[in-house]
Amino acid sequence: MKIAFPILLAILTALAVSSGIAKIVLIPNDVEFFGKYGFSDPMLIAFGAVQLTGGILLPWKRTRFAGSAVVALTFLVSLALLVVDGNIPVSIVTAIATLLLFLVMKSSWKAGAKPGKRSS
Repeated sequence: MKIAFPILLAILTALAVSSGIAKIVLIPNDVEFFGKYGFSDPMLIAFGAVQLTGGILLPWKRTRFAGSAVVALTFLVSLALLVVDGNIPVSIVTAIATLLLFLVMKSSWKAGAKPGKRSS
């Protein structure tokens, strides 16, 4: 697990950062897909910025829980739209990534709740 977790974290970080950047730069596929569900360009840019921010927070222990929570929320929004759209293959990949983010959240929560740590 010592090797697998950093690899998982790197993959999830890359996925979140690249997804966020794709939305910020208004990749035509994203604009078309999210536009069908009422996302204007500024909304999509904001959504991407939130996703990018979460991805940036993922690698560091102190911000990992918050970063994974933010990315998981954005992935859940995307997952809901993908399911409504009937895109099952991408829905499955997004669902797996979201579940892995929940595992990162759980791991980060446990790491922060160790005895002897002060909460402030």
